[in-house]
Amino acid sequence: MNTNKPLADDSPSDPSTPVFSPRLQQAKQWLREVFGDATFSLQAVSADASFRSYWRVYRQGQSHILMDAPPDHEDCRPFCHVAQKLTAAGVHVPRILARNLTDGFLLLEDFGNQDYLQALNEVVESIPCEDNIHPEVARLYGDALAALLRMQTATDTTGLPVYDREKLLEEMHLFRDWFLIKHLDASLSTADEKVLTDVFACLAENALGQPRVFVHRDYHSRNLMVVSDNNPGVLDFQDAVIGPVTYDLVSLFKDCYIKWPSEHIHRWSEEYRQQWQSANGESIDADQWRRWFDLMGAQRHLKAVGIFCRLNYRDGKNRYLRDIPRTLSYLHDLAPTYPELHDLLTLVENCRPRITRQCAH
Repeated sequence: MNTNKPLADDSPSDPSTPVFSPRLQQAKQWLREVFGDATFSLQAVSADASFRSYWRVYRQGQSHILMDAPPDHEDCRPFCHVAQKLTAAGVHVPRILARNLTDGFLLLEDFGNQDYLQALNEVVESIPCEDNIHPEVARLYGDALAALLRMQTATDTTGLPVYDREKLLEEMHLFRDWFLIKHLDASLSTADEKVLTDVFACLAENALGQPRVFVHRDYHSRNLMVVSDNNPGVLDFQDAVIGPVTYDLVSLFKDCYIKWPSEHIHRWSEEYRQQWQSANGESIDADQWRRWFDLMGAQRHLKAVGIFCRLNYRDGKNRYLRDIPRTLSYLHDLAPTYPELHDLLTLVENCRPRITRQCAH
């Protein structure tokens, strides 16, 4: 457990969180009931892209994580439901130590402070290894692939929603509504709308044509924690669905928060194809797999760009805007290979000067 020196119980590290907010006081009262006393202190850890927030709870030389999921906006039950399934599959997710589903509080195992993004950046900055994959990077991603294989081959998917056509298209329309129209103030012509409709349909068909497996939906460097036992510690899995086999693989290697050379990405993807084939006894052509993977990435990146803009304009979280250029660059990388994306990429390229101006702050 993390044993850093705790902050005072009434001194959260996030100044935007009111010290005496009713919600925080409610959480403290629940923790008193859980522990049977008030011998604990709290430190704000983070808020995520939803309405959830997280606090580190220090008590008797140990630390745990308090998840605060306001029931007006969030529901803790899917988290608990999926956590049980992943634990049974051998995936390392936080143990649930106590729960209050009515008020939206969970007390969880603490995975510490180092996520994959921090660990990967530290390796790249301290020991660059451009031509080959650094051994520590290979180790971290090897662990992540092993966990992904367990998720996809050993997790009970009973009761999970299906990632259907309607959901895929709804997500891609976030790109149209929040990025093109809201963020860039674009006036879309009839021809532009047809481009979007045709590309969205193509990407949805690509996703629906793949084998269906357990899909985490946010399996990337900010949701994987570096832990000493059964690495990685996996977070943010409550929105899991049954969906395309390459979706989480794309999230991991075409990450919106860190980018690798394309030859590394496809080497890792091919490595996983071979592992998945061996585990499932099913043969998938390498070229077919790569097409699934690349076009699945296009769907996910359109969705992500739309979400980043929505977080800014609807929720006041502007820090995600800086990730838009990197996320869009994955689409640009596909241009030489996939002619079905050319018109979309032309539409995006026409907006590039404004993208750079609005997102580079």
